[in-house]
Amino acid sequence: MGDVGRLPRAEQRREHLQAQLDALKTQRDRNVLGQFATPGPLATEVVKSARALLGTPSDQTAFMDPAFGTGAFYSALLDVFRADSIGAARGFEIDSHYGQPAASLWEGTGLRLDLCDFTSQRPADDGDLVDLLICNPPYVRHHHIEHRMKRRLAAAAQRSLRIRVSGLAGLYVYFMLVGHRWLKPQALSVWLVPSEFMDVNYGSALKDYLLNRVDLIRIHRFDPAEVQFGDAMVSSAVVWFWNRRPAGDAPEFTFGGSIAAPRVRRRIDRSVLRDDPKWTRHPSAADARSVARTSGSTAPNGASRMRRRHAPVLADLFVIKRGLVTGANRFFVLTEAQARASRISSRFLRPVLPSPRHLQTDVVEADPDGVPDIGKRLFLFDCRVPPEELHRTEPTTAAYVEQGEATGTDRGYLASRRDPWYAQEHREPAPFLSTYMGRSLEGRPPFRIILNKSKAVATNVYLMLYPKTPPLSKAIRLAAGRELVWRALRRTMEAEWRRNGRVYGGGLHKVEPGELGRLPADRLIDVCPEAGRDAVRQPTLL
Repeated sequence: MGDVGRLPRAEQRREHLQAQLDALKTQRDRNVLGQFATPGPLATEVVKSARALLGTPSDQTAFMDPAFGTGAFYSALLDVFRADSIGAARGFEIDSHYGQPAASLWEGTGLRLDLCDFTSQRPADDGDLVDLLICNPPYVRHHHIEHRMKRRLAAAAQRSLRIRVSGLAGLYVYFMLVGHRWLKPQALSVWLVPSEFMDVNYGSALKDYLLNRVDLIRIHRFDPAEVQFGDAMVSSAVVWFWNRRPAGDAPEFTFGGSIAAPRVRRRIDRSVLRDDPKWTRHPSAADARSVARTSGSTAPNGASRMRRRHAPVLADLFVIKRGLVTGANRFFVLTEAQARASRISSRFLRPVLPSPRHLQTDVVEADPDGVPDIGKRLFLFDCRVPPEELHRTEPTTAAYVEQGEATGTDRGYLASRRDPWYAQEHREPAPFLSTYMGRSLEGRPPFRIILNKSKAVATNVYLMLYPKTPPLSKAIRLAAGRELVWRALRRTMEAEWRRNGRVYGGGLHKVEPGELGRLPADRLIDVCPEAGRDAVRQPTLL
Protein backbone atom coordinates (compact mmCIF):
# COMPACT_ATOMS: atom_id res chain seq x y z
CA MET A 1 0.00 0.00 0.00
CA GLY A 2 2.89 2.44 -0.41
CA ASP A 3 5.32 4.22 1.87
CA VAL A 4 3.68 4.27 5.30
CA GLY A 5 6.62 6.15 6.79
CA ARG A 6 5.57 9.38 5.12
CA LEU A 7 1.94 9.29 6.32
CA PRO A 8 2.12 11.84 9.15
CA ARG A 9 3.56 14.37 6.73
CA ALA A 10 0.94 13.35 4.14
CA GLU A 11 -1.84 14.01 6.65
CA GLN A 12 -0.44 17.46 7.32
CA ARG A 13 -0.38 18.07 3.57
CA ARG A 14 -3.95 16.77 3.28
CA GLU A 15 -5.22 19.15 5.94
CA HIS A 16 -3.39 22.05 4.30
CA LEU A 17 -4.83 21.04 0.91
CA GLN A 18 -8.33 20.81 2.38
CA ALA A 19 -8.10 24.33 3.76
CA GLN A 20 -6.85 25.68 0.43
CA LEU A 21 -9.60 23.99 -1.57
CA ASP A 22 -12.33 25.05 0.85
CA ALA A 23 -11.17 28.67 0.64
CA LEU A 24 -11.67 28.62 -3.15
CA LYS A 25 -15.37 27.83 -2.74
CA THR A 26 -18.13 29.95 -1.25
CA GLN A 27 -20.01 28.70 1.78
CA ARG A 28 -23.17 28.62 -0.33
CA ASP A 29 -21.55 26.41 -2.99
CA ARG A 30 -20.39 23.96 -0.36
CA ASN A 31 -23.80 23.95 1.31
CA VAL A 32 -25.54 23.07 -1.96
CA LEU A 33 -23.19 20.12 -2.49
CA GLY A 34 -23.16 19.17 1.19
CA GLN A 35 -19.38 19.41 1.42
CA PHE A 36 -18.38 19.42 5.08
CA ALA A 37 -14.98 17.78 5.50
CA THR A 38 -14.39 15.35 8.36
CA PRO A 39 -11.86 16.77 10.84
CA GLY A 40 -8.71 14.65 10.96
CA PRO A 41 -8.92 13.73 14.68
CA LEU A 42 -12.55 12.64 14.30
CA ALA A 43 -11.67 10.54 11.23
CA THR A 44 -8.93 8.82 13.24
CA GLU A 45 -11.34 8.12 16.10
CA VAL A 46 -13.87 6.57 13.70
CA VAL A 47 -11.25 4.39 12.01
CA LYS A 48 -9.89 3.23 15.38
CA SER A 49 -13.39 2.14 16.39
CA ALA A 50 -13.64 0.11 13.17
CA ARG A 51 -10.25 -1.47 13.78
CA ALA A 52 -11.37 -2.54 17.26
CA LEU A 53 -14.54 -4.17 15.88
CA LEU A 54 -12.76 -5.99 13.07
CA GLY A 55 -10.08 -7.41 15.37
CA THR A 56 -7.39 -9.25 13.42
CA PRO A 57 -8.92 -10.26 10.07
CA SER A 58 -7.55 -13.41 8.43
CA ASP A 59 -7.46 -11.73 5.01
CA GLN A 60 -6.49 -8.30 3.84
CA THR A 61 -9.21 -5.70 4.34
CA ALA A 62 -10.81 -4.13 1.27
CA PHE A 63 -11.77 -0.54 2.10
CA MET A 64 -14.09 2.01 0.49
CA ASP A 65 -15.05 5.65 1.08
CA PRO A 66 -17.93 6.68 -1.24
CA ALA A 67 -17.56 10.42 -0.51
CA PHE A 68 -13.78 10.69 -0.48
CA GLY A 69 -13.14 14.43 -0.48
CA THR A 70 -9.42 14.82 0.17
CA GLY A 71 -9.25 11.48 2.01
CA ALA A 72 -9.54 12.09 5.77
CA PHE A 73 -10.71 8.52 6.43
CA TYR A 74 -8.15 7.05 4.03
CA SER A 75 -5.37 8.95 5.77
CA ALA A 76 -6.57 7.63 9.12
CA LEU A 77 -6.84 4.11 7.70
CA LEU A 78 -3.19 4.13 6.63
CA ASP A 79 -2.20 5.42 10.05
CA VAL A 80 -4.29 3.00 12.15
CA PHE A 81 -4.14 -0.25 10.17
CA ARG A 82 -0.94 -2.18 9.48
CA ALA A 83 0.16 -1.74 5.87
CA ASP A 84 0.08 -5.49 5.21
CA SER A 85 -3.53 -5.76 6.48
CA ILE A 86 -4.95 -3.42 3.82
CA GLY A 87 -5.83 -4.93 0.47
CA ALA A 88 -7.80 -2.88 -2.04
CA ALA A 89 -8.71 0.72 -1.24
CA ARG A 90 -11.26 2.62 -3.29
CA GLY A 91 -12.88 6.02 -3.16
CA PHE A 92 -15.49 7.97 -5.08
CA GLU A 93 -15.58 11.76 -5.38
CA ILE A 94 -18.05 13.62 -7.58
CA ASP A 95 -16.35 17.03 -7.37
CA SER A 96 -13.09 17.22 -9.33
CA HIS A 97 -12.23 20.39 -7.39
CA TYR A 98 -11.39 18.05 -4.49
CA GLY A 99 -10.96 14.78 -6.36
CA GLN A 100 -8.10 15.67 -8.70
CA PRO A 101 -5.84 17.19 -6.01
CA ALA A 102 -6.67 14.22 -3.75
CA ALA A 103 -5.67 11.78 -6.51
CA SER A 104 -2.30 13.54 -6.77
CA LEU A 105 -1.86 13.61 -3.00
CA TRP A 106 -2.40 9.86 -2.59
CA GLU A 107 -0.67 8.73 -5.77
CA GLY A 108 1.50 5.70 -5.15
CA THR A 109 -0.42 4.46 -2.09
CA GLY A 110 -2.52 1.91 -4.00
CA LEU A 111 -5.73 3.92 -3.87
CA ARG A 112 -8.23 3.71 -6.73
CA LEU A 113 -10.13 7.01 -6.79
CA ASP A 114 -13.06 7.32 -9.23
CA LEU A 115 -14.16 10.87 -10.03
CA CYS A 116 -17.86 10.25 -10.56
CA ASP A 117 -21.24 10.10 -8.82
CA PHE A 118 -21.12 7.16 -6.40
CA THR A 119 -24.90 6.73 -6.42
CA SER A 120 -24.88 5.96 -10.16
CA GLN A 121 -22.22 3.23 -9.87
CA ARG A 122 -22.60 -0.50 -9.32
CA PRO A 123 -19.99 -3.16 -8.49
CA ALA A 124 -18.88 -4.99 -11.64
CA ASP A 125 -18.55 -8.29 -9.76
CA ASP A 126 -17.86 -9.68 -6.29
CA GLY A 127 -14.26 -8.51 -6.59
CA ASP A 128 -15.48 -4.93 -6.17
CA LEU A 129 -17.16 -5.66 -2.83
CA VAL A 130 -15.54 -4.41 0.36
CA ASP A 131 -15.01 -5.54 3.96
CA LEU A 132 -15.00 -2.04 5.42
CA LEU A 133 -16.97 0.98 4.23
CA ILE A 134 -16.51 4.27 6.09
CA CYS A 135 -18.15 7.45 4.90
CA ASN A 136 -19.19 10.99 5.77
CA PRO A 137 -21.80 11.34 2.98
CA PRO A 138 -22.71 14.73 1.52
CA TYR A 139 -25.27 16.59 3.62
CA VAL A 140 -27.45 17.74 0.73
CA ARG A 141 -31.03 18.65 1.65
CA HIS A 142 -33.84 17.28 -0.47
CA HIS A 143 -34.62 20.56 -2.26
CA HIS A 144 -31.08 20.59 -3.71
CA ILE A 145 -31.45 17.07 -5.18
CA GLU A 146 -32.51 17.10 -8.82
CA HIS A 147 -35.96 15.52 -9.19
CA ARG A 148 -34.88 12.91 -11.73
CA MET A 149 -32.01 11.83 -9.49
CA LYS A 150 -34.32 11.59 -6.50
CA ARG A 151 -36.71 9.33 -8.41
CA ARG A 152 -33.84 7.12 -9.59
CA LEU A 153 -32.45 6.67 -6.09
CA ALA A 154 -35.86 6.05 -4.53
CA ALA A 155 -36.63 3.41 -7.16
CA ALA A 156 -33.29 1.71 -6.52
CA ALA A 157 -33.95 1.53 -2.76
CA GLN A 158 -37.42 0.12 -3.37
CA ARG A 159 -36.14 -2.44 -5.89
CA SER A 160 -33.08 -3.73 -4.02
CA LEU A 161 -34.08 -3.33 -0.36
CA ARG A 162 -37.89 -2.99 -0.53
CA ILE A 163 -37.55 0.25 1.41
CA ARG A 164 -39.65 3.27 0.51
CA VAL A 165 -37.79 6.58 0.86
CA SER A 166 -39.61 9.85 1.46
CA GLY A 167 -39.11 12.65 -1.05
CA LEU A 168 -37.99 14.82 1.87
CA ALA A 169 -34.93 12.66 2.60
CA GLY A 170 -31.48 14.19 2.29
CA LEU A 171 -28.81 12.72 0.03
CA TYR A 172 -27.06 10.98 2.93
CA VAL A 173 -30.07 8.65 3.28
CA TYR A 174 -29.68 7.46 -0.31
CA PHE A 175 -25.90 7.13 0.13
CA MET A 176 -26.35 4.69 3.00
CA LEU A 177 -28.92 2.60 1.15
CA VAL A 178 -26.97 2.57 -2.13
CA GLY A 179 -23.82 1.67 -0.19
CA HIS A 180 -25.39 -1.65 0.76
CA ARG A 181 -24.77 -3.07 -2.73
CA TRP A 182 -20.99 -2.74 -2.23
CA LEU A 183 -20.78 -4.71 1.03
CA LYS A 184 -19.50 -8.25 1.34
CA PRO A 185 -21.42 -10.53 3.70
CA GLN A 186 -20.26 -9.74 7.25
CA ALA A 187 -18.73 -6.43 6.10
CA LEU A 188 -18.52 -3.57 8.58
CA SER A 189 -20.06 -0.24 7.63
CA VAL A 190 -19.53 3.03 9.53
CA TRP A 191 -21.35 6.26 8.69
CA LEU A 192 -20.93 9.77 10.04
CA VAL A 193 -24.35 11.35 9.41
CA PRO A 194 -26.67 14.05 10.76
CA SER A 195 -28.51 12.75 13.82
CA GLU A 196 -31.79 14.21 12.51
CA PHE A 197 -32.64 10.88 10.85
CA MET A 198 -33.25 9.49 14.34
CA ASP A 199 -36.27 11.76 14.83
CA VAL A 200 -37.76 12.97 11.56
CA ASN A 201 -40.39 11.13 9.52
CA TYR A 202 -38.15 10.84 6.47
CA GLY A 203 -35.61 9.02 8.62
CA SER A 204 -37.94 6.01 8.80
CA ALA A 205 -36.27 4.49 5.71
CA LEU A 206 -32.89 4.41 7.46
CA LYS A 207 -34.41 3.12 10.69
CA ASP A 208 -36.12 0.32 8.74
CA TYR A 209 -32.79 -0.53 7.12
CA LEU A 210 -30.87 -0.50 10.40
CA LEU A 211 -33.42 -2.58 12.28
CA ASN A 212 -34.42 -5.13 9.66
CA ARG A 213 -31.80 -5.40 6.89
CA VAL A 214 -28.50 -5.26 8.78
CA ASP A 215 -27.17 -5.93 12.26
CA LEU A 216 -27.02 -2.55 13.99
CA ILE A 217 -24.11 -2.47 16.43
CA ARG A 218 -24.12 1.03 17.84
CA ILE A 219 -25.16 4.63 17.34
CA HIS A 220 -23.10 7.35 19.00
CA ARG A 221 -24.71 10.77 19.12
CA PHE A 222 -22.41 13.70 19.79
CA ASP A 223 -23.61 16.32 22.24
CA PRO A 224 -25.27 19.01 20.06
CA ALA A 225 -23.48 21.67 22.08
CA GLU A 226 -20.18 20.21 20.89
CA VAL A 227 -20.28 20.86 17.14
CA GLN A 228 -18.09 18.44 15.17
CA PHE A 229 -17.93 20.54 12.00
CA GLY A 230 -16.83 24.12 12.36
CA ASP A 231 -18.58 25.11 9.12
CA ALA A 232 -21.93 23.33 9.57
CA MET A 233 -24.47 23.74 12.35
CA VAL A 234 -25.50 20.10 12.33
CA SER A 235 -25.77 17.59 15.14
CA SER A 236 -23.84 14.45 14.18
CA ALA A 237 -24.04 10.74 14.87
CA VAL A 238 -21.85 7.77 13.99
CA VAL A 239 -23.61 4.53 12.99
CA TRP A 240 -21.92 1.10 12.96
CA PHE A 241 -23.46 -2.09 11.54
CA TRP A 242 -22.53 -5.50 10.13
CA ASN A 243 -23.89 -6.64 6.77
CA ARG A 244 -25.84 -9.59 8.14
CA ARG A 245 -29.27 -10.30 9.54
CA PRO A 246 -29.95 -8.74 12.97
CA ALA A 247 -28.32 -10.72 15.75
CA GLY A 248 -29.55 -11.24 19.29
CA ASP A 249 -27.62 -8.45 21.01
CA ALA A 250 -29.49 -5.18 21.52
CA PRO A 251 -27.82 -2.23 19.76
CA GLU A 252 -25.86 0.15 21.95
CA PHE A 253 -26.75 3.85 22.04
CA THR A 254 -24.15 6.26 23.38
CA PHE A 255 -24.20 10.01 23.88
CA GLY A 256 -21.71 12.82 24.46
CA GLY A 257 -18.00 12.74 25.07
CA SER A 258 -15.98 10.85 22.50
CA ILE A 259 -16.57 7.64 20.58
CA ALA A 260 -14.09 5.80 22.80
CA ALA A 261 -15.32 7.39 26.05
CA PRO A 262 -19.00 8.45 25.79
CA ARG A 263 -20.65 10.14 28.75
CA VAL A 264 -23.72 7.90 28.62
CA ARG A 265 -24.32 4.45 27.16
CA ARG A 266 -27.30 2.13 27.09
CA ARG A 267 -28.43 -0.94 25.15
CA ILE A 268 -31.89 -0.55 23.64
CA ASP A 269 -33.95 -3.52 22.56
CA ARG A 270 -35.01 -3.48 18.90
CA SER A 271 -38.66 -3.85 19.89
CA VAL A 272 -38.42 -0.55 21.79
CA LEU A 273 -36.77 1.14 18.80
CA ARG A 274 -39.45 -0.12 16.40
CA ASP A 275 -42.09 1.44 18.63
CA ASP A 276 -40.37 4.77 19.17
CA PRO A 277 -40.24 7.52 16.51
CA LYS A 278 -37.69 9.54 18.54
CA TRP A 279 -34.42 7.65 18.79
CA THR A 280 -32.54 10.61 20.25
CA ARG A 281 -34.19 9.73 23.56
CA HIS A 282 -31.79 6.77 23.75
CA PRO A 283 -29.93 8.06 25.64
CA SER A 284 -29.73 11.80 26.22
CA ALA A 285 -27.62 13.80 28.63
CA ALA A 286 -30.61 13.97 30.96
CA ASP A 287 -30.57 10.15 31.19
CA ALA A 288 -27.09 9.98 32.68
CA ARG A 289 -28.14 9.58 36.31
CA SER A 290 -30.95 7.16 35.60
CA VAL A 291 -28.69 5.09 33.35
CA ALA A 292 -26.18 4.80 36.16
CA ARG A 293 -28.90 3.61 38.53
CA THR A 294 -30.49 1.11 36.14
CA SER A 295 -27.21 -0.25 34.72
CA GLY A 296 -28.48 -0.05 31.18
CA SER A 297 -31.91 -1.60 31.66
CA THR A 298 -34.36 -0.68 28.92
CA ALA A 299 -37.49 -1.90 30.69
CA PRO A 300 -38.48 1.41 32.34
CA ASN A 301 -38.34 3.24 29.02
CA GLY A 302 -40.41 0.65 27.20
CA ALA A 303 -42.89 0.27 30.06
CA SER A 304 -43.36 4.02 30.30
CA ARG A 305 -44.09 4.21 26.60
CA MET A 306 -46.60 1.36 26.82
CA ARG A 307 -48.44 3.17 29.63
CA ARG A 308 -48.67 6.40 27.64
CA ARG A 309 -49.36 5.01 24.20
CA HIS A 310 -53.13 5.52 24.30
CA ALA A 311 -53.12 8.63 26.46
CA PRO A 312 -54.40 11.86 24.84
CA VAL A 313 -51.82 14.16 23.29
CA LEU A 314 -51.93 17.83 22.32
CA ALA A 315 -52.94 16.98 18.74
CA ASP A 316 -56.17 15.52 20.15
CA LEU A 317 -57.08 18.89 21.65
CA PHE A 318 -55.55 21.40 19.24
CA VAL A 319 -55.15 21.97 15.54
CA ILE A 320 -51.48 22.94 15.31
CA LYS A 321 -50.33 24.85 12.25
CA ARG A 322 -47.23 26.71 11.26
CA GLY A 323 -47.71 30.48 10.99
CA LEU A 324 -48.25 32.37 7.76
CA VAL A 325 -45.62 32.26 5.03
CA THR A 326 -45.75 35.53 3.09
CA GLY A 327 -42.88 34.79 0.72
CA ALA A 328 -41.60 38.37 1.12
CA ASN A 329 -41.80 39.74 4.65
CA ARG A 330 -40.01 42.96 3.66
CA PHE A 331 -42.95 43.86 1.47
CA PHE A 332 -45.88 42.32 3.35
CA VAL A 333 -44.91 43.03 7.00
CA LEU A 334 -44.82 46.73 7.85
CA THR A 335 -44.12 48.80 10.94
CA GLU A 336 -46.67 51.41 12.01
CA ALA A 337 -44.54 54.14 10.43
CA GLN A 338 -44.24 52.21 7.14
CA ALA A 339 -47.97 51.53 7.06
CA ARG A 340 -48.74 55.23 7.49
CA ALA A 341 -46.17 56.29 4.89
CA SER A 342 -47.45 53.76 2.33
CA ARG A 343 -51.03 55.06 2.76
CA ILE A 344 -52.40 51.52 2.54
CA SER A 345 -56.08 51.39 3.45
CA SER A 346 -56.47 50.20 7.05
CA ARG A 347 -58.90 47.48 5.96
CA PHE A 348 -55.99 45.70 4.26
CA LEU A 349 -53.75 45.74 7.33
CA ARG A 350 -53.90 43.02 9.97
CA PRO A 351 -51.84 43.09 13.16
CA VAL A 352 -49.08 40.50 13.16
CA LEU A 353 -46.70 39.50 15.93
CA PRO A 354 -42.99 40.31 15.64
CA SER A 355 -40.39 37.56 15.71
CA PRO A 356 -39.81 35.96 19.13
CA ARG A 357 -36.57 37.88 19.71
CA HIS A 358 -38.56 41.13 19.47
CA LEU A 359 -41.44 39.86 21.60
CA GLN A 360 -40.38 40.50 25.18
CA THR A 361 -43.48 39.03 26.83
CA ASP A 362 -45.21 35.64 26.83
CA VAL A 363 -48.62 37.30 27.37
CA VAL A 364 -49.68 39.55 24.51
CA GLU A 365 -52.17 42.14 25.73
CA ALA A 366 -54.21 44.21 23.27
CA ASP A 367 -55.46 47.75 22.86
CA PRO A 368 -59.22 48.39 22.26
CA ASP A 369 -58.75 47.67 18.52
CA GLY A 370 -57.13 44.29 19.16
CA VAL A 371 -53.65 45.46 18.17
CA PRO A 372 -50.91 43.98 20.40
CA ASP A 373 -49.98 46.34 23.22
CA ILE A 374 -46.25 45.85 22.73
CA GLY A 375 -43.30 48.00 21.81
CA LYS A 376 -42.86 46.85 18.22
CA ARG A 377 -46.27 46.84 16.48
CA LEU A 378 -46.35 45.29 13.02
CA PHE A 379 -49.02 44.94 10.35
CA LEU A 380 -49.56 42.39 7.59
CA PHE A 381 -50.61 43.65 4.17
CA ASP A 382 -53.39 41.31 3.03
CA CYS A 383 -55.68 42.35 0.19
CA ARG A 384 -58.01 40.23 -1.96
CA VAL A 385 -59.39 42.98 -4.17
CA PRO A 386 -58.60 42.35 -7.88
CA PRO A 387 -56.10 44.80 -9.44
CA GLU A 388 -58.60 46.63 -11.66
CA GLU A 389 -61.02 47.26 -8.81
CA LEU A 390 -58.16 48.18 -6.46
CA HIS A 391 -56.94 50.89 -8.85
CA ARG A 392 -60.45 52.28 -9.09
CA THR A 393 -61.41 52.21 -5.39
CA GLU A 394 -58.10 52.33 -3.44
CA PRO A 395 -55.52 54.19 -5.56
CA THR A 396 -52.97 54.64 -2.74
CA THR A 397 -53.07 50.93 -1.94
CA ALA A 398 -52.78 50.15 -5.65
CA ALA A 399 -49.69 52.37 -5.77
CA TYR A 400 -48.09 50.23 -3.03
CA VAL A 401 -48.88 47.08 -5.03
CA GLU A 402 -47.16 48.65 -8.04
CA GLN A 403 -44.05 49.22 -5.90
CA GLY A 404 -43.97 45.48 -5.23
CA GLU A 405 -44.32 44.70 -8.92
CA ALA A 406 -41.53 47.13 -9.78
CA THR A 407 -39.17 45.25 -7.45
CA GLY A 408 -40.27 41.78 -8.65
CA THR A 409 -42.07 40.76 -5.45
CA ASP A 410 -45.01 39.50 -7.53
CA ARG A 411 -42.66 37.06 -9.30
CA GLY A 412 -41.56 35.31 -6.11
CA TYR A 413 -42.34 31.60 -5.71
CA LEU A 414 -45.33 32.02 -3.37
CA ALA A 415 -46.64 35.35 -4.66
CA SER A 416 -46.69 34.15 -8.26
CA ARG A 417 -48.98 31.27 -7.23
CA ARG A 418 -51.56 33.46 -5.47
CA ASP A 419 -54.50 35.26 -7.03
CA PRO A 420 -54.12 38.13 -6.60
CA TRP A 421 -50.43 37.86 -5.79
CA TYR A 422 -50.73 40.21 -2.79
CA ALA A 423 -53.38 38.11 -0.97
CA GLN A 424 -52.34 36.10 2.08
CA GLU A 425 -53.56 32.76 3.32
CA HIS A 426 -56.59 33.31 5.52
CA ARG A 427 -55.76 32.55 9.14
CA GLU A 428 -57.57 33.48 12.33
CA PRO A 429 -55.59 34.76 15.34
CA ALA A 430 -54.53 31.84 17.53
CA PRO A 431 -55.10 32.07 21.29
CA PHE A 432 -51.88 30.15 21.95
CA LEU A 433 -48.60 30.03 20.08
CA SER A 434 -45.30 28.24 20.43
CA THR A 435 -41.94 29.31 19.13
CA TYR A 436 -40.54 26.52 16.96
CA MET A 437 -36.80 27.13 17.28
CA GLY A 438 -34.52 28.12 20.14
CA ARG A 439 -31.73 27.19 22.51
CA SER A 440 -32.02 25.74 25.98
CA LEU A 441 -30.29 27.90 28.59
CA GLU A 442 -29.59 26.46 32.04
CA GLY A 443 -32.02 23.61 31.42
CA ARG A 444 -34.95 25.86 30.51
CA PRO A 445 -37.11 24.88 27.52
CA PRO A 446 -35.87 26.25 24.20
CA PHE A 447 -39.49 26.91 23.18
CA ARG A 448 -41.86 29.58 24.53
CA ILE A 449 -45.62 29.23 24.89
CA ILE A 450 -47.37 32.54 24.14
CA LEU A 451 -50.84 33.59 25.36
CA ASN A 452 -52.28 35.81 22.64
CA LYS A 453 -55.07 38.12 23.80
CA SER A 454 -54.86 40.24 20.64
CA LYS A 455 -56.16 39.94 17.09
CA ALA A 456 -52.64 39.47 15.74
CA VAL A 457 -51.77 36.58 13.49
CA ALA A 458 -48.24 35.20 13.27
CA THR A 459 -45.68 34.31 10.62
CA ASN A 460 -43.97 30.95 10.30
CA VAL A 461 -41.51 31.62 13.15
CA TYR A 462 -44.37 30.46 15.38
CA LEU A 463 -46.62 27.42 15.64
CA MET A 464 -50.29 28.35 16.13
CA LEU A 465 -52.54 26.28 18.41
CA TYR A 466 -56.30 26.36 17.78
CA PRO A 467 -58.68 24.52 20.17
CA LYS A 468 -60.17 21.45 18.53
CA THR A 469 -62.82 20.31 21.01
CA PRO A 470 -65.95 22.35 21.89
CA PRO A 471 -65.35 22.11 25.68
CA LEU A 472 -61.86 23.54 25.27
CA SER A 473 -63.11 26.32 22.99
CA LYS A 474 -65.76 27.17 25.55
CA ALA A 475 -63.26 27.16 28.41
CA ILE A 476 -60.90 29.66 26.82
CA ARG A 477 -63.64 32.19 26.06
CA LEU A 478 -63.27 33.20 29.68
CA ALA A 479 -60.08 35.01 30.70
CA ALA A 480 -59.57 32.68 33.66
CA GLY A 481 -59.93 29.63 31.42
CA ARG A 482 -57.41 30.95 28.89
CA GLU A 483 -54.95 31.58 31.69
CA LEU A 484 -55.35 28.05 33.09
CA VAL A 485 -54.90 26.43 29.69
CA TRP A 486 -51.86 28.59 28.93
CA ARG A 487 -50.22 27.66 32.21
CA ALA A 488 -50.94 23.98 31.58
CA LEU A 489 -49.33 24.25 28.14
CA ARG A 490 -46.27 25.91 29.68
CA ARG A 491 -45.96 23.15 32.30
CA THR A 492 -46.25 20.56 29.54
CA MET A 493 -43.47 22.20 27.58
CA GLU A 494 -41.24 22.53 30.65
CA ALA A 495 -41.67 18.85 31.51
CA GLU A 496 -41.78 17.26 28.07
CA TRP A 497 -39.79 19.35 25.59
CA ARG A 498 -36.95 16.83 25.40
CA ARG A 499 -39.35 14.08 24.24
CA ASN A 500 -40.00 15.55 20.83
CA GLY A 501 -38.46 17.95 18.33
CA ARG A 502 -34.93 17.76 17.01
CA VAL A 503 -31.61 19.32 17.85
CA TYR A 504 -28.91 20.77 15.63
CA GLY A 505 -25.28 21.66 16.17
CA GLY A 506 -24.62 24.33 18.77
CA GLY A 507 -27.64 23.21 20.82
CA LEU A 508 -30.27 24.71 18.50
CA HIS A 509 -33.63 22.95 19.00
CA LYS A 510 -36.53 22.82 16.56
CA VAL A 511 -40.06 21.45 16.88
CA GLU A 512 -42.51 20.84 14.03
CA PRO A 513 -46.32 20.88 14.38
CA GLY A 514 -46.57 17.09 14.44
CA GLU A 515 -43.85 16.83 17.08
CA LEU A 516 -45.51 19.42 19.31
CA GLY A 517 -48.77 17.54 18.84
CA ARG A 518 -47.26 14.38 20.31
CA LEU A 519 -46.66 15.92 23.73
CA PRO A 520 -48.98 14.45 26.40
CA ALA A 521 -52.19 16.36 27.14
CA ASP A 522 -52.76 15.19 30.72
CA ARG A 523 -52.00 18.60 32.23
CA LEU A 524 -54.58 20.19 29.92
CA ILE A 525 -57.18 17.61 30.88
CA ASP A 526 -56.45 18.25 34.57
CA VAL A 527 -57.59 21.88 34.17
CA CYS A 528 -60.36 21.13 31.65
CA PRO A 529 -61.56 17.52 32.13
CA GLU A 530 -64.37 17.86 29.58
CA ALA A 531 -61.84 18.66 26.85
CA GLY A 532 -60.34 15.18 27.01
CA ARG A 533 -63.46 13.11 26.57
CA ASP A 534 -63.41 13.05 22.78
CA ALA A 535 -59.67 12.45 22.82
CA VAL A 536 -60.07 9.42 25.10
CA ARG A 537 -62.67 7.95 22.73
CA GLN A 538 -60.30 8.44 19.78
CA PRO A 539 -56.86 7.36 21.05
CA THR A 540 -53.87 8.73 19.20
CA LEU A 541 -50.92 6.41 18.61
CA LEU A 542 -47.59 8.07 19.22
